[in-house]
Amino acid sequence: MRKTDDKISTHQAADDARNDSILIYLNGRIVPKSEALVSVYDSGFMLGDGIWEGLRLYDGRWAFLDDHLDRLFEAALAVDMDIGLDRAGVVEALEATRLANGMETDAHARLMVTRGVKSRPFQHPSLSQQGPTVTIIMEHSTPALPRPIRLATVPHVRGLPMSQDPKLNSHSKLNCILACIAAEKAGADEALMLDVNGFVNTTNACNFFIVRKGEVWTSTGDYCMNGITRAKVIQLCRANGIPIFERNYSLVDTYGADEAFLTGTFGAQTPVGEIDGRRIGSGRIGPMTERLRALYKELVVQESQH
Repeated sequence: MRKTDDKISTHQAADDARNDSILIYLNGRIVPKSEALVSVYDSGFMLGDGIWEGLRLYDGRWAFLDDHLDRLFEAALAVDMDIGLDRAGVVEALEATRLANGMETDAHARLMVTRGVKSRPFQHPSLSQQGPTVTIIMEHSTPALPRPIRLATVPHVRGLPMSQDPKLNSHSKLNCILACIAAEKAGADEALMLDVNGFVNTTNACNFFIVRKGEVWTSTGDYCMNGITRAKVIQLCRANGIPIFERNYSLVDTYGADEAFLTGTFGAQTPVGEIDGRRIGSGRIGPMTERLRALYKELVVQESQH
């Protein structure tokens, strides 16, 4: 087994001392980190009963904000949760937190909403009688990967919609955490997860793509998280004449890929150098991944000007 003392993750960021004194939004107030506390009776702490969004700040603008708001409110509807804020209220909370922290770029926000504080420590949602709980953690963060990510295929799968729809950004992440633990035990950084039919699907934290002979492949989307960066990469491929396929494909197809990369709000497009001990392509970031990174940066700039 490979030593794991140089383990990294897709959310690896450069150390920033400013994060020691960040201010956090909590239920309409902006408070120091030490005062951003929730009850042990909170439904998010007790049961993972909550939803969230991760947003990235570029040059004073939240990238693809409307897409994130659409996904947030769709998730709230799906789990029958009243956020307590309308879209304008969420934007106002984000901006108030950003300004309080003096952030202009290279910042990441995690916006979380739970069903609130329960009257008794049991499951039924009607017991959440004080709520919701809304918080925004906003940190200075610049992705800092020393090398491409190493993945290991794990037995944990992204499930069927009738159990827990993987498209839902919920606080209940134990399945993905167990997948990540299994990958770490195998000496990798993160987990490559299959779908219920055994086809390559996603990682425990990000969406997954491969490149074969100038074509970009990703999963069908039936069992993966509803990634906004994933959707933007697909859109960019179609707009720039890059063959893109949402399809079923196997580990055999994956091991023989010329390149592989992950997509997510934090890291945008993160190169993968190794899967299950097999080097992917050169083991370094490939030309297609580089091209898509450049196109994505251009798209972010274009969006910020509107």
